[in-house]
Order: sequence, then C-alpha cells, then structure tokens
Amino acid sequence: MTPRDLVVLGSTGSIGTQALDLVRANPDRFRVVGLTAGGSNPELFERQVEEFAPAYSGLGEDASVEAAGRPADVVLNGITGAVGLRPTLAALDAGTTLALANKESLIMGGPLVLERAKPGQIVPVDSEHSAIAQCLRGGTPQEVRRLVLTASGGPFRGRTRDELTQVTPEQALNHPTWDMGPVITINSATLVNKGLEVIEAHLLFGIPFDRIEVVVHPTSVVHSMVEFVDGSTLVQASPPTMMIPIALGLAWPDRVPDAAPPVDWTRAETWEFFPLDGEAFPAVALARRAGEAGGTAPAVYNAANEVCVEAFRTGRLPFTGIVDTVAAVLGAHDVPSTEHLRVDDVLAADAWARDAARALIAGPTGEDAR
Repeated sequence: MTPRDLVVLGSTGSIGTQALDLVRANPDRFRVVGLTAGGSNPELFERQVEEFAPAYSGLGEDASVEAAGRPADVVLNGITGAVGLRPTLAALDAGTTLALANKESLIMGGPLVLERAKPGQIVPVDSEHSAIAQCLRGGTPQEVRRLVLTASGGPFRGRTRDELTQVTPEQALNHPTWDMGPVITINSATLVNKGLEVIEAHLLFGIPFDRIEVVVHPTSVVHSMVEFVDGSTLVQASPPTMMIPIALGLAWPDRVPDAAPPVDWTRAETWEFFPLDGEAFPAVALARRAGEAGGTAPAVYNAANEVCVEAFRTGRLPFTGIVDTVAAVLGAHDVPSTEHLRVDDVLAADAWARDAARALIAGPTGEDAR
C-alpha cells in the first residue's frame, strides 16, 4: 500500500496531535509532507517538525494557506476559528481531498466553499458529520427523511437560564465527555457548537434545515443518526473519541483498523436521549435562523461568537451574554442580496461582526458588560 501524503494544518491542537498519533501508529498508510500551526506552542511544533521531517512547515495563517495548496493526497484542516477559511479554499483549489475539522470555514464560506469543491472532495471530521456520512451509506439521498445530530448537553445540561447566569469559565471548560480546546469546549457549553454543526450539516449533505434536528445524548456514544423514509434509523456508535472520525477523514472511504477501541458490549450500557431545552440554550435556534438567512449571516454568527467567547474567558462578559450578544449582532446585520459571495464579502462581514460584538460588550460607556 502506497502511503497517502498528508498535510496537517493546526498540528499542535487537539485534532492535529491526534492525527499525528494516528500517523505514528500507521506509518505504512500515511506520510506527513506538510505541518503548520498557529504558533501558540512553538516548542511542540519544533518537535513535530523534527520527528516527521515534512517537505514544508511553518507558523501562521499564511503558512497554512501555502501548505494547503501544495501537492498532497489529503489536507487535514484542524485549525480553530475563522482563520481556517483561506486554507480551506487553497486546498479545494489545489484539488486535494480536504479532511475538514475546521467547521468555521465551511459555515463562513457557505456557497463560496461548496462551489469550489468537487463532489466528494470534502470529508467531514466532526464526529457528528462523520457519523452521518457513515450512516448515509445505508440508503440513497431520496430515502433520507431527516438527520439527527446528537449533543452531549455540555456541563450545564438540565440547568435553567437563570441558573446559567453565574457560570464561570472554569466550569464551562469542564466538559463531561470530550477533551477539546478551550474555544470548542465553551462553544459546547453554550451549544453554539451544535448550532454551527446544524449549519454545517445543511451545507455538507444538502438537507433542508427543517429536516435537521438536535437531540441531547449525555454519554456521547451515539454520534448522530439518519432517519429514512421507511421509519428505520441508522446510528453510528463508538466511545467518545475523535480518533475514528480523524482516521476516516484521512483514509476515506476506507477504514483504519484499530483506530480506537469499540463499545464494550460485555458491560451494561444505557443510552439516554432528551429533547433540547431551547429556552436555556437558544444558540441552536439562532444558528438555524442564521443558516436560513444565508449569505453572510452564518459568518456573522461565528465571528461574533468568537469575540464573545474570548470576552467570557477573560471575565468581561457573563456566560448567558455570549449568545445574547451574538443574537444582537446578528439582528443588526443586513444580509446582502447577492447570490454569489466573494471572499471579500465574507471577510468584511466577519470584521464587521467582530467590531459590533466588541462595541456591545464594552457598552455605551466603553466599559465591559460584566
């Protein structure tokens, strides 16, 4: 078997480090030809470069754009945040298979990203969308009734909105089932992450928003489901680990043996599902409205949230203020009527949303909301 040449963007983050673990375990299947990172952990990055000796390596957004456009079989975009957009476009323009963990670039770019992608060029690495992609093998597109995304509910499942007002960053970063970076972990606590995933599911699979649902599943063993028109539902289940969706992203459509331990069926296991509390966690409904509005609205949703998460982490915004501020910014945004988005349109909307969120956080007197 000839190894696949792999470029890893965001190599020092959670997705990137796990992907490199997979490469170490499967040197006959994967060969690292490019490594980039944002620069927050230069010592680790230096060790990675020394170990894998890629043909290209570098720190920063421009380095990621350069790496994504270089010859390779697969580009894994494990960058967090809006800075992943330009590398995503570079990989698509190069014709390389894009293993996409950076959901923000698809959500921001929307049609701009999809019109550059060839059929099958984007392979989702989010566990939920990887699960859906696997389940969709069980039927034709015409046989799909709806997609059901599972959400752990985060660390505050069952709390009322009033009970969420005093949540601290330390509490929000204590996710019950997943080990992720700080931004994604807080997004999971607010359920903004699930809102982003609803938009992502619509874009990846072409299913209308009214046929995409979210259900709370605290143990995170069922990663998502597809319901078919005959009443049958296929689920993808495994212990909560990103190794399986990462492995599938790199090897698609093939599987990597022993990528992660399976469910232990010799132990008693209970799978519980609960309806989403939209009053306490309005982020999903807000994302659905942004997705239905289309244009640059999803980019505004994402950008405002990134600013609000940072403000919450630094004590300048209460927990419930994150989604409230995103909603206010989205409400003030005029969605352009143009059918064809340009990169400049997306980046301008992103910058506007960030400025608008910062102004709201500062308040009329220039002081922070908290």
